[in-house]
Amino acid sequence: MFRELRRKDRKMEENESKIILSEGIFGVLSTIGEDGYPYGVPVNYVYKEGNIFFHSAVEGKKIDNFKFNNKVSFCVVGKADIISKKFSMAYESVIVFGRVKELEEKEKEEALFELIKKYCNDYINEGAEYIEKAKNKTKVFKIEIEHISGKKRKA
Repeated sequence: MFRELRRKDRKMEENESKIILSEGIFGVLSTIGEDGYPYGVPVNYVYKEGNIFFHSAVEGKKIDNFKFNNKVSFCVVGKADIISKKFSMAYESVIVFGRVKELEEKEKEEALFELIKKYCNDYINEGAEYIEKAKNKTKVFKIEIEHISGKKRKA
């Protein structure tokens, strides 16, 4: 169902791909809407237990797109260095494919707390208070991963 990498010499092992997902700062979430156009948007996220979790406003284009089609792709770029004299680049990147699912109360709060731990670890208590205030104005989603593809090129 999913196409194999053309450059097999650059293929990452799955465990390497999971490390990139765990350490990434942001990813680009791509969806398809009723208009047929792809829509890519950068989001903060956390990778945990084989899933990707991210938050969103309660309405907007990506929410509309999820209702139309819950299939998504998600891309994270790890290290990237330009190699000018070789007209090339050293990089590591991961693309996942999966389906989006909205989380309910308990899972939603747990995922928000994981986001606080990842991005605001010095402010855990304040983060917990923030979650309490903002949780009703926030949606949280999980990408249930169906396929991971990692690729790298060394310098």
